[in-house]
Amino acid sequence: MDSPTSAGDSSTARIVARSSMMESIRACGLSGLAGVRIDKEDLRRRLLMPEYLRLAMLDSIRKKEVDGGDQHFRLHGSDDVPCPESPMVVFINPRSGGRYGPVLKERLQQLISEEQVFDLHDVKPHEFVRYGLACLEKWANNGDLCAKETRQNIRVVVAGGDGTVGWVLGCLGELHQKGREPVPPVSVIPLGTGNDLSRSFGWGGSFPFAWKSAIKRTLHRATTGPIFRLDSWHVVLQMPGGEVVDPPHSLKATEECSLDQTLEIDGDVPDKVNYYEGVFYNYFSIGMDAQVAYGFHHLRNEKPYLAQGPITNKIIYSGYSCTQGWFLTPCMSDPSLRGLKNILRMHVRRVNCSEWEQIPIPKSVRAIVALNLHNYGSGRNPWGNLKPEYLERRGFVEAHADDGLLEIFGLKQGWHASFVMVELISAKHIAQAASIRLELRGGEWEDAFMQMDGEPWKQPMNKEYSTFVEIKRVPFQSLMISGE
Repeated sequence: MDSPTSAGDSSTARIVARSSMMESIRACGLSGLAGVRIDKEDLRRRLLMPEYLRLAMLDSIRKKEVDGGDQHFRLHGSDDVPCPESPMVVFINPRSGGRYGPVLKERLQQLISEEQVFDLHDVKPHEFVRYGLACLEKWANNGDLCAKETRQNIRVVVAGGDGTVGWVLGCLGELHQKGREPVPPVSVIPLGTGNDLSRSFGWGGSFPFAWKSAIKRTLHRATTGPIFRLDSWHVVLQMPGGEVVDPPHSLKATEECSLDQTLEIDGDVPDKVNYYEGVFYNYFSIGMDAQVAYGFHHLRNEKPYLAQGPITNKIIYSGYSCTQGWFLTPCMSDPSLRGLKNILRMHVRRVNCSEWEQIPIPKSVRAIVALNLHNYGSGRNPWGNLKPEYLERRGFVEAHADDGLLEIFGLKQGWHASFVMVELISAKHIAQAASIRLELRGGEWEDAFMQMDGEPWKQPMNKEYSTFVEIKRVPFQSLMISGE
């Protein structure tokens, strides 16, 4: 049988995965601008907001009041104040990037201003949206021309890993929900371990060695780069009441959710259920890969001195995965090391289709991933670049980050996953879907492991009642700036 993977990649206008070593070294150095000298003062003039706007936004955020910065407008106003061509704010997670976090923060403040660089431990993204941007909107409506232009043109840079980028994108999504447009587009300085979101939009996979010059080029590209759209996916978790779960940051308890009523639940439902909801941008997974990620995160939290940077993290992660039994499945009898078929039922709804369809779980699969981007696991493309005839035969379409579809694939034991991750073979293709429902029932399993965009958690299982995970596309798309 012919391989489903294309021999050559097709050229498209969309952003595609790049996993070469050269890309990791370039990171956010942006090779297209490597020979261009960027003047520091000229860059600052393009990015720097007028002082009264900076201080008004910051006071509004600190006081958590839209009116908190009004005194700066009354004192200064916008008469004859030049507006920046490309106003910009930066969110930085100083704990990311190993030892570079604090010095990077200082460098960004020197290049722009202290008031426009937000430490995520001090200023949360939702505070910026609800108070900082709202302050600009108020005074734009009051006739302040500079506030109006700044609000229209502002862009956001996120210095952190995929989880940090997703956090900021989710908070900016509030603007869509409340009709407060335009929504600022986002660029990335990659400081995490995998940095798959960053890779997918051309910002590289790691923090560059020549980072001081690279930061200037990154800020310059963030002001001029074209804007692409990114699907985001809403997750609802329904679990029997009384079960205790420690959800990740991206998953919040709620009382206002429900599952799709067009797909009936087969079996009894407990009198009390708990709901959680969240959003992901890259992937949702269940199974052994999430279990390894969960163990790694706990190890890193217990021994933070081990987390000295992305390369160290990857080495520890690889070593830890070898201790979890993924490579020794045929020799193990523990039920927790058997296939997901024992505990999982999956339904999908295909694009432009109102009916749910049950999809069989392959017997050998121990991890199932629903992927939105081309990049997974530090720049790998497990779905593969598939031949047109294979796509047609399977009823698939070419995958893109804004096509309203998730690619669902499976990983078997560790050896299979290893060959997939070095791109010798593709993963086990299961389906493409516009909506997904997963139903889990305990049996001999006490817990399952799940993760969203690299944030794992342990999900308790119940022998009598099912736990449900339902995934649907958010009706609006996020805006990402291309670094290419």
